[in-house]
Amino acid sequence: MRPDYNRRMTNTVGTAQARRSGILVTGGAGYIGSHTVLQLRERGERVVVLDDLSTGFRQAVLDTPLVLGDVADTALVTRVLREHDVDTVLHFAAALSVPESVRDPLKYYGNNTAGTRALLAACTAHGVSQFVFSSTAAVYGIPDGGRAGEDHPTRPINPYGRSKLVTEWMLRDVEAATGATGTLPLRHVALRYFNVAGAEGSGRIGQSRRDAFHLVHVAAEHVVGQRDHVAIFGTDYPTPDGTAVRDYLHVEDLARAHLDALDYLRRGGESTTLNVGYGHGYSVREVLAAVARAAGQPLTLREGPRRAGDPPELVSEASAIRRVLGWQPQRDDLDLIVRSAIDWERKLPGLGWR
Repeated sequence: MRPDYNRRMTNTVGTAQARRSGILVTGGAGYIGSHTVLQLRERGERVVVLDDLSTGFRQAVLDTPLVLGDVADTALVTRVLREHDVDTVLHFAAALSVPESVRDPLKYYGNNTAGTRALLAACTAHGVSQFVFSSTAAVYGIPDGGRAGEDHPTRPINPYGRSKLVTEWMLRDVEAATGATGTLPLRHVALRYFNVAGAEGSGRIGQSRRDAFHLVHVAAEHVVGQRDHVAIFGTDYPTPDGTAVRDYLHVEDLARAHLDALDYLRRGGESTTLNVGYGHGYSVREVLAAVARAAGQPLTLREGPRRAGDPPELVSEASAIRRVLGWQPQRDDLDLIVRSAIDWERKLPGLGWR
């Protein structure tokens, strides 16, 4: 624990002094993390990234300081927190694939749950007071009517969703425990993402995985010739066209939600859990039609059976984040989302990321 921690009062959160403290972004070389890091740096924040580069890319952090390592390495995390005077952690590092989590659940409980447990141990020992967590709409499972608000039951149907939900529980318990010691509690915002897609508008960074599995990313790879087809998993869902429906969210709007969550905590806001989505959904076929429009060419599609762990419909009730954080999305446009993804995919081969 830092020597000045007990002297810090709640009403100093949000002062210029707090704004000069360091921010640790775990998984900051990944897709969503790198977009958030870029926005943080653009407004003058002092940021350090921790990433093992298992799915992220060194190039994605641009000139942000990068520490190569694992969030489960408590000694390393402790050193980073101390050397960079960190009082805030934005935690993105995680395994992300629903189908993979069904095949290899222990990987997800190891990376997402046990890894976060180790990270939280280092944070509480150091006296970190603010934590923004990358959660997921997968915690809802199959909500009644296909729409989920924060007060809906959490009934995840796959290990990925369960691994994230356990972390939400840990955060609540850690806050209660740290607050009971008479020091500042570890306050948090857990953001439950819906389906994220697109790329940063100026073309500096975007989505680049060696094993793409999200629909828009896969379709963009097909457009530029990286894949010979796009698979549609399930055509017999109880939806208007038989394909799964999701709430698609531009990555830059999602990154902005993390900055809004940080500002909220700095103002002394209480811990909360919020959906991040636009509140309306598109089917797989509708998304692929948008990709074909943006590409100016037809797509080669192959229909197959449903994937294990996929709900038929998952759309956000997302009024709370606007009310609580003041979040104002700027890119709620499916054509814009897929166009930015394709533009990035066309640029990517010349960058040498893969």
